[in-house]
Amino acid sequence: MSYCAAIDGMQPESRRELHKKYHDNHYGFPIHDDNELFGRLIMEINQAGLSWETILKKEESFRLAYDNFNIQKVAAYTEQDRERLLADPGIIRNKLKVNAAIENAKTIIALQEEFGSFEKWLEHHHPKTLQEWMKVFKKTFKFTGGEIVNEFLMSIGYLKGCHTESCPIFDKVLKHDPMWNKG
Repeated sequence: MSYCAAIDGMQPESRRELHKKYHDNHYGFPIHDDNELFGRLIMEINQAGLSWETILKKEESFRLAYDNFNIQKVAAYTEQDRERLLADPGIIRNKLKVNAAIENAKTIIALQEEFGSFEKWLEHHHPKTLQEWMKVFKKTFKFTGGEIVNEFLMSIGYLKGCHTESCPIFDKVLKHDPMWNKG
């Protein structure tokens, strides 16, 4: 069952609204801000082994804990920041995921220096198949397995599949010219 179809049957109402807000306003829409791209990557990495609902409920806590996903600030985190994050009950307290966020921020800074932005680095590699993207991400970033790469790229409009064509949000996403539609 697609995410689009599953939302309507979710109970209680608060759960349905949480998913609907993400589905209708964020999922599959292109992101043009490097910090927001980084934030989505952090959230996808933290979802590994957990439900997306858990991550959606913790999004604001992630924003607070990771300085609103500011790449420069996260890349400069110290050992005390790592300890702070690992003690923060508002986020996922997993050492590998926390370390991945910090190391990936440093990597993104290097990509920004080379390509001008994280977004331009992504554009540079487009189009690719999921398998090709997985190789690029595995070589470039920490903690980015196949499902993380797939969901990250779908969620930011680089791979098709977020919405069924019968979903009303599909046409809204198309109006934002996602990369998957550019071939």
